[in-house]
Amino acid sequence: MRHLATSPRRRSASTSRSRTTRLAPASALVATALFTTLTPGTAAQAADNPYERGPAPTVSSIEASRGSYAVSQTSVSSSSVSGFGGGTIYYPTSTADGTFGAIAISPGFTASQSSVSWLGPRLASQGFVVFTIDTNSGFDQPASRGRQLLAALDYLTGSSSVRARIDSTRLGVMGHSMGGGGSLEAAKSRPSLQAAIPLTGWNTDKTWPELRTPTLVVGADGDTVASVSSHSEPFYNSLPSTLDKAYLELNGATHSTPNTSNTTIAKYSVSWLKRFIDNDTRYEQFLCPLPSPSATIEEYRGNCPHTS
Repeated sequence: MRHLATSPRRRSASTSRSRTTRLAPASALVATALFTTLTPGTAAQAADNPYERGPAPTVSSIEASRGSYAVSQTSVSSSSVSGFGGGTIYYPTSTADGTFGAIAISPGFTASQSSVSWLGPRLASQGFVVFTIDTNSGFDQPASRGRQLLAALDYLTGSSSVRARIDSTRLGVMGHSMGGGGSLEAAKSRPSLQAAIPLTGWNTDKTWPELRTPTLVVGADGDTVASVSSHSEPFYNSLPSTLDKAYLELNGATHSTPNTSNTTIAKYSVSWLKRFIDNDTRYEQFLCPLPSPSATIEEYRGNCPHTS
């Protein structure tokens, strides 16, 4: 993929660091070397991406039902918020690692947050604050769900009980069905978002050339509600060629597959969110080279630099 180092909007910590080193005076380099000598490991860690959270990933760790962080949760009533219908916040219990990126997740048409609740603890245990929301009405359309996702993020970072745990510059959105369409709407309205993942998304708007948010489109080969030919594929194909984007089509799956725990969805969602919300290049290995078709993957496309 054309990741952070090649994107003018996002530049990786390592890229910025190398430019600083070339321009730094010799005295600064000496001081840095001395600091590294006096505090082994500390300076090296500080020089690395400051947003990395958790141990080095493995296939087992990103496929696991729980990551390395213990998770707590808190309920948010609809009467205590405005702009959306409340929900449940899942977050790493420990504050030892500092702040975390945050993700708001919307359910689909007529559904409640319970339909996407499995994603809450699963993603939070990987080092994110996750807000699975209820919408104002089960019949809200994608544009409304997009606005509600943004209202939920604003609540998370502005007045929620976990706001001190969140880095408000590192936010993303997800959603199922109309909630997935809503995640595209939210990214369109707020290009500063770091990641968007529509899960078997539905929207009457099929083209998204204006998106500037790294987007992983997830479709299902057996979806008869939002078929990939009329929704997920047009969504993906319309995204700018210069955007960090990918298309994952699940094999043997249906429109409702994202409503229950799914290892393939979790594996690539975790990798995408880590890569783009946390700028964590340790997860690049799971996205590039492009994953091959398998028992669970019908097709995977993306703009990895390793492909033409």
